[in-house]
Amino acid sequence: MLRSLLAACLLLTALSAAAHEFAFKDTQGQEQRLSNYRGKWVLVNFWAPWCPPCLEEIPDLISLHNAHKDTDLVVIGIALEYSSPKGVMGFAEQHAISYPIVLGTHKMAAQIGEVGALPTTYLFDPAGKLVSHQEGAITRDSVEEYIHKK
Repeated sequence: MLRSLLAACLLLTALSAAAHEFAFKDTQGQEQRLSNYRGKWVLVNFWAPWCPPCLEEIPDLISLHNAHKDTDLVVIGIALEYSSPKGVMGFAEQHAISYPIVLGTHKMAAQIGEVGALPTTYLFDPAGKLVSHQEGAITRDSVEEYIHKK
């Protein structure tokens, strides 16, 4: 009995520490999977074109992605609450967003976690483990400081 209880506890611990997996198709038709980026930090940012704090953080997200995409971190943007796919794609082009953009829904977002406010950001470590979650705008500096401490 004790052995069974111990095995169950270890299994629950392993499951809670296990990596998440998600799969989204971006606006370029590429599949964005967490497992595709094993060995890199993955920042998933939920945003909307009408959201002022989202607009404020986009330049930092572009800068962060461009500085790290070939080495240790990628950014994936998931647009929620938009009026048209064409509008999101035009917005991304107008703002020179260089990271992958996914046209999302709250149902799709549930693969990662709850999105109670926009922007909401989830950060996965290089092993694919969810290590941070934040509602509200983030900065390049705060993300770089966090990943360099780990």
